[in-house]
Amino acid sequence: MRPRTLISPAQLGRRRGKVVYWCVFALVMVLFTLVFLGPMYWMVSGGLKTTQEFVKAPPTLVPTSVHPGNYGDAWRVMDLAKLLGNTLYYAFGALAFQLVLDVAAAYSLSKLRPLFGNVILGMMLATLMIPATVLVVPQYLTVLDVPLFERNLLNSPWVIWLPSVTNAFNIFLLKRFFDSIPQELLDAASIDGASALRTLRSVVLPISRPILGVVSIFAVVGVWKDFLWPMLTLPDPGKQTLNVGIYSLASGVPENWLIAALTIASLPTLILFLLFQRNIMSGLTAGGLKG
Repeated sequence: MRPRTLISPAQLGRRRGKVVYWCVFALVMVLFTLVFLGPMYWMVSGGLKTTQEFVKAPPTLVPTSVHPGNYGDAWRVMDLAKLLGNTLYYAFGALAFQLVLDVAAAYSLSKLRPLFGNVILGMMLATLMIPATVLVVPQYLTVLDVPLFERNLLNSPWVIWLPSVTNAFNIFLLKRFFDSIPQELLDAASIDGASALRTLRSVVLPISRPILGVVSIFAVVGVWKDFLWPMLTLPDPGKQTLNVGIYSLASGVPENWLIAALTIASLPTLILFLLFQRNIMSGLTAGGLKG
């Protein structure tokens, strides 16, 4: 059975059909390119303008004079190196905790099959239906006075690391991948005398690199782009993340410097995506088919 398409193969084989097809395709590609890359171009070019040109109405599409020194001034005056170091510290700390605890949780639900495992997984997935803003107040009250420990976690890295571990989406991705691993591999390791932990370390993790890469990227980007939670829990200017620090200093610097700082803050995650986009796609589709 031939698949149905908007343009039949007979029409596409004609000269007029090919011309129409490629014209429409080029128009759609240009439109989507402008929609997705337009804001990025506007941000980069805005950081190269003078303050007078940036606030000029109507705005100029191309800077009349290029001032790359705005990026250096924004880096120095807004102390972006300190903010960038804080963000990297929080992001990779959250990554380490997620790789250890989320992998353990997903492996337990997938292969160890604990009592009421499906109920626990269902409750985890149900949390994805709750808007993140609804959880801000109870999470804040929890870190303000942690139950049992009676500790205040404000202005500490734990206030970023601990909430990031409870990531039901990453646990679901990992469990789905672990479900696709043939049980025969685990049985063979068990026959050889390997414990469940040794099987996870020596058998499961080496073949789980694609999904581990996806979870790692999600963990880093999740901390990098977060704004509301760090703003509430890290009031100390010396411990703020990049986004919160730029926001707190926005009123004291020119607009073109602010746009330059935002461009610098966007570059790491953009470069991360461009470098690992194939790994992201292969990791998301991994485990979708068995056999």
